[in-house]
Amino acid sequence: MDWFLIFSNALAAAVGLETVIFALAAIGLNVHFGYTGLLNFGQAGFLAVAGYGLAICVATFQLPTLVGVAVGLLGAVVLALLLGAPTLRLRADYLAIVTIAAAEIVRLVFRSVTLSEYTGGSDGLGRFAEGFYSINPISPGSYGLGPLDFNERQTWVLSVGWTLVGLSCLLVFLLMRSPWGRVLKAIREDEDAVRSLGKNVYGYKLQSLVLGGVLGSLAGFMTAWGNAVVQPDNFSTETTFYAYTIVILGGAARVFGPVVGAAIFWALLSFTDNALNQAKSAGYIPEALLSTVQVGQVRLMLVGLGLMALMIFRPQGLFGDRRELALDAR
Repeated sequence: MDWFLIFSNALAAAVGLETVIFALAAIGLNVHFGYTGLLNFGQAGFLAVAGYGLAICVATFQLPTLVGVAVGLLGAVVLALLLGAPTLRLRADYLAIVTIAAAEIVRLVFRSVTLSEYTGGSDGLGRFAEGFYSINPISPGSYGLGPLDFNERQTWVLSVGWTLVGLSCLLVFLLMRSPWGRVLKAIREDEDAVRSLGKNVYGYKLQSLVLGGVLGSLAGFMTAWGNAVVQPDNFSTETTFYAYTIVILGGAARVFGPVVGAAIFWALLSFTDNALNQAKSAGYIPEALLSTVQVGQVRLMLVGLGLMALMIFRPQGLFGDRRELALDAR
């Protein structure tokens, strides 16, 4: 087995496009769940609205890329308002039900045959990323450090993506240490007590939902630019559950928890996938025990077992504080 290749691929996955996308999605979800206590199960909907807002503006209506970005951000704000306005005055489980249903509605609308003239239907949309890559200042060539090796397009995407991750973390850091952020954390702990002090709990929750949705929309832009195509099945409910896994893994209510959680999550998936495939090729695992087509499912099972152990022995996540927030799975 080529352990150097296994570890180098895991390292590349830890800084790659999927890590950037899910770090941004999880940062937004951390604002919702970690800091405010909102059960948003529809984060994928914010990614879809942003990605398709960009793609439709550029590919269908031939508008500039910046207009597409503005439309995507506005779409995320509108979606947050539509979801939050009727539900945030009710119990938390109503928001969970509404958001998971809304995200699926958004995905199916973009997938529908009726709107395929604008959205591309199940095939999705392409030919919208030229404006983004046309401003790439990086010369053609190969870039990286040690085992990492990226071409100029990948380097540009990752540079923009990690810059957005850094700026998002800085924004969250500053906001959560402001009086506004302290009110959000107080709402998470006991919203009745906050309400008794004269604070507009509904307004703060709605602001948190908008902020987390906008941060999640950045992941939608990176999905669109990184893949140079948007396809509705890329924004399934699985995306939201992965983001929740990453938040819990890194530690909820921690600024860098989602970033570290995303890097570890995708590195583990890459490591187990490459290790199992190479073990199969080397003959260490017989075909009767594990077939080639089962490797993908087994790697998810192994990572899932690891996350179950984490929930049992460290429910607050790797960097979370049990005194502040702990998900007790026992």
